[in-house]
Amino acid sequence: MQTVLTIAGFDPSSGAGVTADLMVFAAHGLFGTSCITALTVQSTLGVQSTQPVESSVVGETLECLHKDLPPVGVKIGMLGTIDNIHVVSSYLDIVNQPNEVNRAAVVVLDPVLRSSSGRELVDPAGVILIREKLLPLVDWITPNLEELGWLIDRELLAREDVPSACHELQARVLQRSGNSLGVFATGGHLEPPDDFILQPNGEEIWLPGERVLTRSTHGTGCALSSAFLCRLVMGNGSTEAARAAKNYVVGAMKTAKGYGLGIGPLNHLWPIISPLVQG
Repeated sequence: MQTVLTIAGFDPSSGAGVTADLMVFAAHGLFGTSCITALTVQSTLGVQSTQPVESSVVGETLECLHKDLPPVGVKIGMLGTIDNIHVVSSYLDIVNQPNEVNRAAVVVLDPVLRSSSGRELVDPAGVILIREKLLPLVDWITPNLEELGWLIDRELLAREDVPSACHELQARVLQRSGNSLGVFATGGHLEPPDDFILQPNGEEIWLPGERVLTRSTHGTGCALSSAFLCRLVMGNGSTEAARAAKNYVVGAMKTAKGYGLGIGPLNHLWPIISPLVQG
């Protein structure tokens, strides 16, 4: 069983963050480890407050885990502070260096910049640091329409804005670092909700989406990013991995039980729960 690592915040309602990521990893047959970057007070009704974890603790956690359980894949979510962005970037310098024991890990960034309830999770200086320091160190980024706009300093309003925005982001990273970033732009805010993939080699692909009528949508972007990482680690090509991740999230929404009074969590473990238990 391969080990994958999530670096993200803690959601006590298990809709997103490390609690959700670990379930996604388990649903794909992978062993998950985690490094918590922030504690949140939240439920299905929204985020009330956040408390970042000290960057020294984040750094010590990553070092401790890497010595014992080096990951073949890393998913990055909410980082919370500039200091944590610096620490995680330094860790990726290590992860990206293959040696005789470990190959370079696949790194997927889900740029969690604001909660679904509207609370800002990274300040403007942090967004700049993500663009300039973190993006050159990851293989793939999975922004939604709003996040993609923040990363290129341009508001995106329609489907036709997406391809040029992805190319612009990829070109910026390539110019800054020589890294050819893959962009998996999620289209949940579009109608129809199609996703756009810009391969590292510049190839463009639109993946048709399905609108699922449910209130169990908390953490869909988080789950998609984690499932995409799982599939890449399992050996799927990027397009195949993206399609499989979309199918996983659709299944997780369709089989969700509607927990909570607000925007509920997905059924992250649906592929491994029997129909008898589901019923």
